[in-house]
Amino acid sequence: MESEGVEQLGVRLEPLRSSHLPGKASPKSPKAENHPTYREEPKVTANGVHDIEDRILRMTGYYGYYPGYSSHRRDEGSDSHAETPASEASRERSSYQMCANVVLKVLGGLLVVLCVSSSWVGTTQVVQRTFKSFSCPFFISWFSTNWNILFFPLYYSGHVAITREKQTPIQKFRECSRLFGEEGMTLKLFLKRTAPFSILWTLTNYLYLLALRKLTATDVSALYCCHKAFVFLLSWIVLKDRFMGVRIVAAIMAITGIVMMAYADGFHGDSIIGVALAVGSASTSALYKVLFKMFLGSANLGEVAHFFSTMGFFNLIFISCVPLILYFTKVEHWGSLSSLPWGYLCGVAGLWLVFNILVNVGVVLTYPILISIGTLLSVPGNAAIDVLKHEVIFSVVRLAATCIICVGFLLLLLPEEWDTVTLRFLAALADKKSEEHGEELTESSIHTRSRSRANGAVSIPMA
Repeated sequence: MESEGVEQLGVRLEPLRSSHLPGKASPKSPKAENHPTYREEPKVTANGVHDIEDRILRMTGYYGYYPGYSSHRRDEGSDSHAETPASEASRERSSYQMCANVVLKVLGGLLVVLCVSSSWVGTTQVVQRTFKSFSCPFFISWFSTNWNILFFPLYYSGHVAITREKQTPIQKFRECSRLFGEEGMTLKLFLKRTAPFSILWTLTNYLYLLALRKLTATDVSALYCCHKAFVFLLSWIVLKDRFMGVRIVAAIMAITGIVMMAYADGFHGDSIIGVALAVGSASTSALYKVLFKMFLGSANLGEVAHFFSTMGFFNLIFISCVPLILYFTKVEHWGSLSSLPWGYLCGVAGLWLVFNILVNVGVVLTYPILISIGTLLSVPGNAAIDVLKHEVIFSVVRLAATCIICVGFLLLLLPEEWDTVTLRFLAALADKKSEEHGEELTESSIHTRSRSRANGAVSIPMA
């Protein structure tokens, strides 16, 4: 029985020793002649066994084996290999598309930045040009604010052209009026929500125009950038926003710049009054933004357009009495309507409207930080015009104050988790440097070994 079992084992293992690759002749041996059955090439049997691999699986009793298993596995492997390039191509295509979208968004943002900066610089310069023939800042502010009525019609025209929705202007206006509440806009809500914001809006513009009569456009635009620091301080106190040390430093830098700007002319004359007016404009602007966030929250573009047009209507209906009062009291006196510089007035109002539209539309189309940078770029833009056209000479103190305010403004643009992101970047950079250093050591050791072998030396590792 033992010899019979050995013989059976020998017969079973014989096909593996005598098997050969297809297309090649099998060697003949005397031992192989005793088993003529296995000298022939493996034939296709009825159970579907095709090759040696299937025989091995059958003999070893592989779990789940069925005839033709290896051929099926090869087919499945070829299918999976055929699907892999397609999936990689789709992933590459999606990554390229994402990169293209980011690039387009950044390029569009840079274009919006230039437009925002240009419109704000143009507004400031045209206002100063208007003051030479028409020095009535409140009338200019009132006239420019009335143009906000056009915000919603322009938004509706663009919305219909892009989306092609069949909504009437009244239906869209009612839809966007949900910013005031679920019931929409009522007379009570119109007066309650619009009145304080319209007053703050008018004060911001009026104080800004008054400051332009006392200071250069560069100084006023730089001081107005302090509104970002005031927004942070009010949000931290009123809205209980997250405390950030870097933003406190930025606020201190803004205050330092304000003091240096006032000290530039020795705390007397028109300079200190102009600085106070510009800082007052920045303060009312910050209060406007914080109250908007507190009571109205986040709003989409349609709701913002609705709100601006509503403020324009409120300004036209309720604030129109103020220019008349100033006219009859001869605080702001002008001649006949035909003698007014309508070209400059329409230019200021149009540029101001374009600036407001770009700021609100740009937040939707691109990154909000780019819009803030566009406002900051108005400072060097105004400085270039003041130096080249108006031949203004800036003192060292004014330049230092302007630079400090601008640096503080940039610090305020840092995200809340900027410190964590910076630490991760530094850690990744350190890991990359360590990997490169390790690769350099490995390459140098390989080069040293190759040189020692070439010279006939053998390096023996020390224990």
